[in-house]
Amino acid sequence: MTLLAVRDEALGRDTLAHLEAQLASARFLLDLILQQGRAIRARDVDTVLRLLAQIQAEVERRTHLEAARTDLLTRAGQTLGLPAGSVTLKQLTALMAPADAQVALDRSAQLTGLLGEVAREHGVNRALMRQELTFLSHLTRLIGGEPEGGYRPPGATAAPAPAAPPRPAGAHRLLDLKA
Repeated sequence: MTLLAVRDEALGRDTLAHLEAQLASARFLLDLILQQGRAIRARDVDTVLRLLAQIQAEVERRTHLEAARTDLLTRAGQTLGLPAGSVTLKQLTALMAPADAQVALDRSAQLTGLLGEVAREHGVNRALMRQELTFLSHLTRLIGGEPEGGYRPPGATAAPAPAAPPRPAGAHRLLDLKA
């Protein structure tokens, strides 16, 4: 099926502006995530939390960009006689001047690459945070004298933890060492 569509210069301009806004947002989000990764590695909790708040704000801002994207697809779909959800980038660029269409394709490819990098770095940060939290959990169990969790064969029960000797009020034991 061949679609005959009229060029829509306003849609083209709006699409290019939208793609530029998407790119700026993705670059900013990637920068925040890279900063967060450095803060996690440095164990700088305050910076990690500050950056987390900024990342959440940018993700919220991106929901508005997605709403604008939906509007653009709706407009293109109306011109093409298609539902918004089925409009492809190729069909959208067919409504644009050839030079604008090429810019849109280039920006779309850049955006895809950036969002892939954001996803990868976010995954790395999650793994780093999980590793740090696991270590913190281990230290907390050691300090509290709690047994270490781990694998037990089916049906096996954990051995009861030995009773700790009574401690004077206010005394804390961090390490019990034998030479």
